[in-house]
Amino acid sequence: ALPEKKMIFKGLTVNKENMNNLMLTPQIHYPLPGGSALITFEEAKVAQRIIEMREHTVELSCGELEELDQYRVRVQAVPVDILLPSALEIRLTQRSRSILVSDLPSLDISKEALLDKLELFFSKTKNGGSEVESREFLEDSDQVVLTFREDGVAEPLIERGHTQMPIGKGKYNIKISPCMSGDISNLQLQPSRCPRTVLLLGIPDVLSEESMQDALEIHFQKASRGGGEVDALAYVPAGRTGLAAFVEDSG
Repeated sequence: ALPEKKMIFKGLTVNKENMNNLMLTPQIHYPLPGGSALITFEEAKVAQRIIEMREHTVELSCGELEELDQYRVRVQAVPVDILLPSALEIRLTQRSRSILVSDLPSLDISKEALLDKLELFFSKTKNGGSEVESREFLEDSDQVVLTFREDGVAEPLIERGHTQMPIGKGKYNIKISPCMSGDISNLQLQPSRCPRTVLLLGIPDVLSEESMQDALEIHFQKASRGGGEVDALAYVPAGRTGLAAFVEDSG
């Protein structure tokens, strides 16, 4: 038994470089039928009010309409419900012949040229490497996966953690990490309603795309018609389809 001793921890209690962080950023793509529009208001209460009113009569005043100077169309406002992940389980396995190279310098060369330099450097035995089978930039990142033809090459490099690599006239300290592959073993989704966005349906094809978009924005930003300040509006004319991309609301 050890004697009791009071201790005070100061500063970080873990090595930040060894922490495993998983950032989950959903990319929601929402199909839009022809004759519809997505409108996002600055305030959620305005969107809710527009949805509760359901049917809206939009007045169109445009020289494109020959028969009538004033033309009215009725559109329906419905909420936008999307599916978001509520629970996610990933089975991770380490790729035995691959390494993840990061902390790469920002240089005025193409990605392909940088890949060539990485392959040349890590294919040399004096640098701890061997023949490189494949190399690729990870999507939406500045990290590169290098895969060697032979077993037993990746482990010593990963244990080293860092290496100095000459590029042009400079030498740069780059990071070497294990390369993990993940398979989704469990994914649970739950419906979520967009608080500031409304879907408008039943819009007839009576104006050009730009004119109809302007008319809708003018109508729905007027407080007298239950609207408010419009943050964004996208209109899809009849006979066409659209795909809306939703991003996380930072407001």
